Amino acid sequence: MLAKLHHAEIQPIRQPEPGLPDPWRGVLNRLRVIALRCRVAAQTDLFHACALISTGDRADEDIHAQALFKCLREALGRRGVFYRPGTAEVSFDEAWLMRAVIAASQGDGDSLTFLVRSRVQFNHQRQIAFLIKGIARRSSQL
Repeated sequence: MLAKLHHAEIQPIRQPEPGLPDPWRGVLNRLRVIALRCRVAAQTDLFHACALISTGDRADEDIHAQALFKCLREALGRRGVFYRPGTAEVSFDEAWLMRAVIAASQGDGDSLTFLVRSRVQFNHQRQIAFLIKGIARRSSQL
């Protein structure tokens, strides 16, 4: 009976897109805009970027997101995938970042720690968590 199955009958299993409530979809699109701007900007050392944020003024409200995108390649060991604003599909990197931002905004430190440890090189975990918490604080003000 298995020999009679046609190739056309076998359909790949599609993973459902992560559902983001509307307010979080807006945050994702804002982060995508920042990621686009940071693509052409110079990359920054993660430790240096966090030190500047800690001691500098916060005139730019998206400073945590800008620092994150300028340092993400260093922290992940590869370039992250972020789509253009308005794209319905969500990349793995975007879903990971949004889960981390949502966990941080809800005060779920255990989930945030798990998410950061699961993807970020050990020596960058503290700085990436700091930047994600900054993004979460900014997102809760919107």
